Amino acid sequence: MTVSNDDELTALKDIGRIVANAIAAMQQALEPGITTAELDQIGRASLEGEGARSAPELMYGFPGATCISVNEEIAHGIPGPRVLKAGDLVNIDVSAEKAGFFADAGASFAIPPVSPKVERLCRDGKRALWTGLAEVRTDRPLAGIGRAVGAFAKKHGYTLVENLASHGVGRSLHEEPREIATWPTRSDRRKMTEGLVFAVEPFLSLGARFAGDGEDEWTLYSVPRAPTVQYEHTVIATRNGALVLTLPG
Repeated sequence: MTVSNDDELTALKDIGRIVANAIAAMQQALEPGITTAELDQIGRASLEGEGARSAPELMYGFPGATCISVNEEIAHGIPGPRVLKAGDLVNIDVSAEKAGFFADAGASFAIPPVSPKVERLCRDGKRALWTGLAEVRTDRPLAGIGRAVGAFAKKHGYTLVENLASHGVGRSLHEEPREIATWPTRSDRRKMTEGLVFAVEPFLSLGARFAGDGEDEWTLYSVPRAPTVQYEHTVIATRNGALVLTLPG
């Protein structure tokens, strides 16, 4: 969507804050011994306590309020009886709706102790996201995001998952502009317009280049298998840069 008035902006900021606070609550509870189903219930309670609804449940019938992906799983992991343990790499992806407006965010967390390589991967995953966000500005090319993230990944020796793209959001969980690459591409000539709302979510990895299907209809796995992180924010393109909506508050 494109923001056209202050009421829309206020509503988007509200749902963005709610999504970010749900991730923060789940992060706080992340420790060895908790199941992904228990973690999901914390996210659900956080959303519902603010009058919001899980977007994947609402839009697609996803079997959980949030997506929780562990280790070899890199996206759309189904919450369930899996018990988290020290050393696990956990991605939490939360998207929600309130009053007809949607926001989407995600972050990856390593449960210590983990290897220095994984610690650096998490640190650099955040840096990759913000490298992409620095390219967000009215009238700039959407492909500039992927070029910047790609340059960062190459410089620091990482790979990028190239079949999971960013997307428009706002009045729906996934809307135009669709398939926003977070890797270098020459085929996209689109530009960011003033007030455009979209998510940016690079997947940085220690070797994976694709996301592949698993045994269920939802969970995606790294191909080839390698530690992979995702960090995501919903933003609005403005003349002054990216207005990040999904910050806790």
